[in-house]
Amino acid sequence: MTTLTLRDRALRIVQTPDAVEKARLAIDPALAEAPIDADQRLDEPPSLPGRPAAPALVPFESLPTRSMATREGHAALIHSIAHIELNAIDLACDAIWRFAGLPDAYYRDWLRVAAEEALHFTLLREHLLRTGFDYGAFAAHHGLWEMAERTRDDVMARMALVPRTLEARGLDASPGVRRKLVGVGDKDGAAIIDRILRDEIGHVAIGNHWYRYLCAQRGLDPLATYGVLARRYQAPRSKGPFNLDARRRAGFTDAELDALERDARSSPVERPPDTPDPP
Repeated sequence: MTTLTLRDRALRIVQTPDAVEKARLAIDPALAEAPIDADQRLDEPPSLPGRPAAPALVPFESLPTRSMATREGHAALIHSIAHIELNAIDLACDAIWRFAGLPDAYYRDWLRVAAEEALHFTLLREHLLRTGFDYGAFAAHHGLWEMAERTRDDVMARMALVPRTLEARGLDASPGVRRKLVGVGDKDGAAIIDRILRDEIGHVAIGNHWYRYLCAQRGLDPLATYGVLARRYQAPRSKGPFNLDARRRAGFTDAELDALERDARSSPVERPPDTPDPP
């Protein structure tokens, strides 16, 4: 009987269509016991990632704006964050199965991230159920996987533009989301956001670590290289206000934060595709 490696299992998680089962598989402690086999070459199956029949996935601009003063608006905000966390499970597992030849610590780091993202999704779904809705009740946008597809052939680009760009934007969004939940008396939801922010700082730090590791391997300057990769892969520009304390704790240097703020001042206003809907 062939033993499934960690990377085999990670691919199966990405392929799993059912959201609750995807999260359950990512939390399974047996994953930590699976052999990694960093040199294993895996062929990409069609139709990644696996997705449930609901929610309907639509362009970001098609999502309705709902008031937090309504029951639906409150639930839709929680739903949008749960959708982000479900995508984050796939992004972490994709980083495990797709890229070969890295140190074992790389795969263990992203396994930890996948498990924590799965816990976040589970906490948010349980909270959403208490509002009278379930995951899939509201439409969601389909832009979160696009950067994974663009960076599928270069692990350095993946590290630069998913954890250090998309997840880092989540650090910036967290204080505002928390204020919205507190504003409608949702202290339990705010506590979940606090937990997510704490964990996401660690996830972005992992991205920073492996991005710098890969830059060092290739003899590249991380700051200059990031700008090149952001342009090459059409990464979304970040707009302030930035959560500078969280970004520093996640390993961003002052030079990187200065460059981020300069770029934000020169960029047009846009609604980021990785943050929840406004009220």
